[in-house]
Amino acid sequence: MLRRALPRRPEARRILLGTLLSAVGRGLTLPFLFIYLTDVRGLSDPRAGLVIGWYGAVTLALSPLGGTLIDRFGARRVVLPCLLVEAIGTGALALVDSTASAFGVATVIAVGSSAIWSGQNTILASLTADDERQRVYGLNFALLNLGIGVGGLTAGAIVDTARPATFQLIYLIDAVSYLTPAIILLSLPHVGHRLVAAGATGAATSAGGYLTVLRDRPFRRLVIFGLVLTTCGYAQIEVGFTAYAIRVAEVTPRVVAWALAANTVMIVLSQLLVLRRIEGRSRTGALVAVGAVFATAWLVLGAAGQVGTGDALVAALGVVACAAIFGFGETMLSPVMPALTNALATDELRGRYNAMSSMIFGISGVIGPVTAGPLIGAADGKVWVAVVVGGCLAASVVALSLRPLLTAVQDGRAPAADRAAEGVPA
Repeated sequence: MLRRALPRRPEARRILLGTLLSAVGRGLTLPFLFIYLTDVRGLSDPRAGLVIGWYGAVTLALSPLGGTLIDRFGARRVVLPCLLVEAIGTGALALVDSTASAFGVATVIAVGSSAIWSGQNTILASLTADDERQRVYGLNFALLNLGIGVGGLTAGAIVDTARPATFQLIYLIDAVSYLTPAIILLSLPHVGHRLVAAGATGAATSAGGYLTVLRDRPFRRLVIFGLVLTTCGYAQIEVGFTAYAIRVAEVTPRVVAWALAANTVMIVLSQLLVLRRIEGRSRTGALVAVGAVFATAWLVLGAAGQVGTGDALVAALGVVACAAIFGFGETMLSPVMPALTNALATDELRGRYNAMSSMIFGISGVIGPVTAGPLIGAADGKVWVAVVVGGCLAASVVALSLRPLLTAVQDGRAPAADRAAEGVPA
C-alpha cells in the first residue's frame, strides 16, 4: 500500500523525505508556543493570542506576493530563501523575553513561512501526474504528522515550564530542521523552476493573475469552505484546543503533548487506508465528512471540559480522544484540498492558486487565535465549543454546494484519463 502511494519520480520522493525530517523539528515546538509565551515568558493569554494572530496576519499579507513570485521565477528561487528566514526566526524564539520581541520574531517567521507551503505544493504538483497527486499529497501529510508526532513525544519528555532552557533547546533544534528541505532542494538542480517558459504565455499571463483566480467560481467556493473549516478547525489547535484543555478541562501540558501524539498516530495509521477508500470517489463528499468529523472532535473536547477536576483521568482521555478524532478528519482533508486546488489550476497560475489556498490558513490564523481566548473565557468555554462545532458543520454545507460546480474529473469521480476529453488541465 505504501509503495502505491509513493510518487513515481525519485525527485518527488526526496522532497517527501525533506518534509519528514523538517517535521520532526516542527513537532518539538508546535504544541507549546502558547504555553511558552504565557507560562515561561510571562505574556498574558490575550497578548500571546495576539502574537500568534499577528503571525497569521503577516503571513496572509505576504502570501499573494509569494504566489506571484513562484509563477514568475519558479518555486525554487522563492522556497530556498524562505526556508533560511524561517530557520532564523524559529531560532530567535529562544531569545524572546517580552511582548515586543515576541511580535518581532513572529514577524520574521511569518516572512519565511508565507511562501513555503504554496511553493512546496507547487513543486510536488510539477513532479506528479494528476492521477497520483491526491495520494502523494496524502502521503506528504502523513509524513509531516509522523515527524511532528516524533518531535512532540520527544518534547513532552524534555520541556519543563520551570526550566526555560528546555524550551530554548527545542526552538534551536527546530530552527536547524528547516535547513534539511533546503539542502535536499539544492541537491535537485532541475526541480522547482518556472513551470511555463518566459514569453510562452505572453498576453495571457499579463491578463491573468489573481483576478483570473478569483473569477474561478468553483475555486472561490472551495476557498470559502476552507476559510470556515480552518477557522473553526486547524486555527484552534495552537490556542483554542490548548487553552481549553489546560484552562477548562484542567489537564497538564504533558496530556496536551500526548493528545498531539494520539493525533499523529491516528493520521499515520489511517492515512493510507483512507487514501485507498476515497480514491475514485467524490472529493466534495470527503470534504463534507471532514466538517462532521471535526465537529465531533470538538464535542468530545467540550464533554471533557465539563468533567474537569471531577475526574482527571476522564478529562485527560477526552482531550486525547478529541485530538485523535480530529486527526481522522485530517486524513481526508489533507489529500483532497490540494488535489482539488491543483485540478482547478493551470500551470501559468499554479503558484497563485496554491498561494490562495495557503492564504486560507493565514486568514484563519488571524481570526482563530484572537477570538479563542475571549470565547473560552465566556460561560466556562461553552461559547467556544458552540462556535467551533457550528462552524465545522457550516463548512460541510458549503462543501455540499461545491459539488454541482465541478466536473466529474475535478471531483475525483472519473478516471484522470478522462481529463483530456473534458478539457480540464492536468
